Amino acid sequence: MEPESVREQFERIDLRFRILVIGRANAGKTTILQRICNTTELPEVFDGKGNKSWTLSAHYCCQRGCHNIRNEFVFQSNEGFVFHDSCGFEAGAEDELNKMKEFVVECSSTPMLHKRIHAIWYCIPASEYERPVTAAEERFFNECDTGSVPVIVLLTKIDCLNLLAIQEVKDKDEECDMIEAKSKAVDVEKKLLIDMQESVVEQLHQCKFPPKSYLPLARMNEPECGDQCTKLIMCTTDALDTITLQKLLISTQQTNLSISIQYALKQ
Repeated sequence: MEPESVREQFERIDLRFRILVIGRANAGKTTILQRICNTTELPEVFDGKGNKSWTLSAHYCCQRGCHNIRNEFVFQSNEGFVFHDSCGFEAGAEDELNKMKEFVVECSSTPMLHKRIHAIWYCIPASEYERPVTAAEERFFNECDTGSVPVIVLLTKIDCLNLLAIQEVKDKDEECDMIEAKSKAVDVEKKLLIDMQESVVEQLHQCKFPPKSYLPLARMNEPECGDQCTKLIMCTTDALDTITLQKLLISTQQTNLSISIQYALKQ
């Protein structure tokens, strides 16, 4: 069945693909959502009853104290996606963790299909290379049972590793000029990413409720990042446990026609 036909079927029952996005401030969450929805605009915010609350401002995050995990973020460029944001959890507040656990339990098992969350993206920025997994991550993956809803850990902002790699090259060879350092840093950067990913996997897989998948993302702040969006959509699709949800996600995404082709070939 063509993606457009599938999408029409889901629209008739008001079923949209719903994603909870978790991560500390400045983890690159908004940029990822903009790229997935193929826009540079900020989303509109709706309350849990579908009433428009406001249009997200660039500096609202945590400054306005208006974060509510039940608010729905929707981009006009693709209204088939509904996002929820858990900003503030990194502060380690007991109240925030309890609210998120309550939301996840409720929205992963609700009989109202149009209110269920279908996937969770947990963002860990490479800018925190020295300590990517904090007490907040350990508590979430030890205490939050997401049931059949897959959690995908996204290693974001891995471009930051380039500067670390260049610095490492320069520290080992002070005579090395910048052109040579950048050339040598390519392999060093790859090793830094491997080491970081292995460290994150090792720590989180010891938790009671480990992630389903892990995915590093680069260049998400650049317009030409379609390959990264494709990786994210395909990784999320593979993590879903039903063909119906897979079809819903594939029909919702509008970033790349090749995704629909890849999915069709796998069936």
